[in-house]
Amino acid sequence: MLELKNICFSAPTDNGVKEILKDISLKIEDGFTAITGPNGGGKSTIAKIISGVYKPTSGKIFLDGVDITDYSVTERAKAGISFGFQTPVKFKGITVNDIIRIASGRDITVSDACDYLSQVGLCARDYIDREINASLSGGELKRIEIASVLARGTKVSIFDEPEAGIDLWSFGSLIKVFERMHEKIGGSIIIISHQERILDTADNIIVLSAGKLKAYGPKSEILPDLYDSMNNTCKVLSDSMKEVTV
Repeated sequence: MLELKNICFSAPTDNGVKEILKDISLKIEDGFTAITGPNGGGKSTIAKIISGVYKPTSGKIFLDGVDITDYSVTERAKAGISFGFQTPVKFKGITVNDIIRIASGRDITVSDACDYLSQVGLCARDYIDREINASLSGGELKRIEIASVLARGTKVSIFDEPEAGIDLWSFGSLIKVFERMHEKIGGSIIIISHQERILDTADNIIVLSAGKLKAYGPKSEILPDLYDSMNNTCKVLSDSMKEVTV
């Protein structure tokens, strides 16, 4: 279980220091948890806080009761946390086979690596020896990154908008990947997304807005209010556009 206690995070800007996360406390159980909310609400920031890319200004993070607040990215990876970036990183000189083998942390075969690629909808024969560079599209990089997280098989896997850039690969296939991952590995899968189909798959939903925790609980409790709020926002925007047109 992952627990955040009174997490705050501030960052310097051209106009001074901006408070991005404001006293976030929650427990993330095993299963699917979706993090959603308006753009700029702190979703990606909290994912980077959990993975160790950012260190909180104050507060504590616990993984299975162990305080990991001061752990580095590497130490958190060893403790069992994986993170798929919103924009995957390129590695010049490293092949797809290399990155999956490194991610797995063990001496896997080419056949094993190809199996992970197949799970994310890529033809292994066409990609296994490709270099991870600018010749790959954003969608290809995203799927390769998801394959590497699958290969790691950690107790906590975080994906920042995993659906981005994979227009030709159905959401249904993406969701099945996460379902298979949970069946095989268990643990917590944390997905940052605005997509309704992904939210509808989650066991629990976290709603962040303006750096604050607005709601957290089972999908059955959170989704109805979330959809009502979204519909009201759309109606306000629509009415505003009508007034401007008139």
